[in-house]
Amino acid sequence: MKESGYLTTPCSPTWCPGCGNLNIWGAFKSAAIEQGWNNANTVLVAGIGCHGHILNFLKLTSFEGLHGRALPVATGIKLANGDLNVFVFTGDGDCFGEGGNHFIHACRRNHNLTVLIHDNSLYALTTGQTSPLSPHGLRTKSTPTGNPDEPFNPLALAIISGATFVARAYAGDMPKLTSLIVEANKHRGIAVIDILQPCVTYNKTFTHQFFRENTYYLGEKYDPTNREEALIKSQEFGTKQIPLGIFYKVDKPSYEDSALAKTQKNILKKSIQPQAINELFKNYT
Repeated sequence: MKESGYLTTPCSPTWCPGCGNLNIWGAFKSAAIEQGWNNANTVLVAGIGCHGHILNFLKLTSFEGLHGRALPVATGIKLANGDLNVFVFTGDGDCFGEGGNHFIHACRRNHNLTVLIHDNSLYALTTGQTSPLSPHGLRTKSTPTGNPDEPFNPLALAIISGATFVARAYAGDMPKLTSLIVEANKHRGIAVIDILQPCVTYNKTFTHQFFRENTYYLGEKYDPTNREEALIKSQEFGTKQIPLGIFYKVDKPSYEDSALAKTQKNILKKSIQPQAINELFKNYT
């Protein structure tokens, strides 16, 4: 990985050895170095879960929201200063359990955010209960006889909700994940990456070996602008049958582009004198 000293905090990672979060952390740091993301141009937002610890190990302006509430916070930041790169780190439980409603509407509005889903198919921070992405039949602490529920399909949900960039990655392939994060951030509109991230402690089904043996990359002949084909591909998840790459990508105005074009306002670019602060509040209440 490229030199990342300026991103390093005094805190050492506390994830379990082999955790996929370590790969996501490394890939994001490489992307940040390559693109020059720093405290002047970038903000990170995270929810609650093992994924949220990434904020402790990256020296970038960040905010850790309430459980499932990372997307509303990120939306507010982007609306206040549209020039910022805003990254959302969220887990499969945080995003689709407590935060499911926020996810749908962030996609519907096509907010200009980059959403990185740490997908280990569990609530790992609370020691391995099922999440909305846990497969049917999975035995966990909360479902000792097997999970009775069917999981969400995060890619299909993103596509039908209106997301304009939808991709899947495997955390263990850090070079590919790095380049995908860069490409997602360049997209104007909401970019969602479902990152398959093994939990080596609590999920003995979706291991690094499982993903290495059963994933493949969408080829050059695949057309990511074809919504129907993207939905078909999003249904594939099984032995030797887990596609990776960009499933869907289309150019449409982002929410910020359309809203700001009408009002020509950027809150943080307004000239504000201390005595005028009350008048400013009146404009946004």
